[in-house]
Amino acid sequence: PDVFQRQGLYPPPKGASDVLGMEVAGQVVALGPGAKRFKQGEAVCALVTGGGYAEFCVAAEATTLPVPQGLSLIEAAALPEAVFTVWHNVFERGGLKPGEWLLVHGGASGIGTIAIQIAVALGAKVMVTVGSAEKARACEALGAARAVNYREADFVEAVRESTGGHGANVILDMVGGDYVDRNLRAAALDGRIVQIAFLKGSKVEIDLMRLMLRRLTLTGSTLRAQSPEAKARMAKAIEERIWPLFAEGKLKPVIDSTFKLEEAADAHRRIDDPGHIGKIVLVR
Repeated sequence: PDVFQRQGLYPPPKGASDVLGMEVAGQVVALGPGAKRFKQGEAVCALVTGGGYAEFCVAAEATTLPVPQGLSLIEAAALPEAVFTVWHNVFERGGLKPGEWLLVHGGASGIGTIAIQIAVALGAKVMVTVGSAEKARACEALGAARAVNYREADFVEAVRESTGGHGANVILDMVGGDYVDRNLRAAALDGRIVQIAFLKGSKVEIDLMRLMLRRLTLTGSTLRAQSPEAKARMAKAIEERIWPLFAEGKLKPVIDSTFKLEEAADAHRRIDDPGHIGKIVLVR
């Protein structure tokens, strides 16, 4: 989202800060009117609508969570946007259930690496697409049953092979473009395809007959534009269902690298580097 905003493709909603940054972690230094849950000095992380690239950031109490037990502030800073995105799109919109297959495009991304772990921890089987052997190894180490290098193999055939011809029940796609039609072919009967970005383009042609015959659902969302009430509901569910998994050691954010706040431009260059694996964190 930060890169898209920098490029002018993801403007902040009305009333939100135009400073980049949708997720933060730090210590509470002040409380606004009515804020009661946290005390000054407590370590928290939060999903925000903007303003994360700053020394201080205002966050709504309803989308602020305690730093999970055993995690550092750097690790916690990598969680909110990724976990909220995965929870809402894979589980709320996609309805992923234990025993089902999840296909994640961009498996080595910040969202992909946490999606693998959460889905596996909750009983699903995961396949991912990646662009290198190194990324494939990283994703399989996180629990992916199979990582497909899209430069060398057709993910549609790989999905069919790994699922015994069944297909993926849920597909999380940040690529768009020609992947949309290929997702329709990789999806299981009654499959759910969830679009969260479109790196290869937002305008596509699809075969509606295939969608209808296989009873597929093609949906999508953005996180930033969700209402405060919707985000609060997500936060409550995440704290109840996902946060304990961090304390149990079943989940851990993958940190590719850290940069000082004043090195934000270098951090974005690292994001643009196809070699990065996991999240890139700015540190004050």
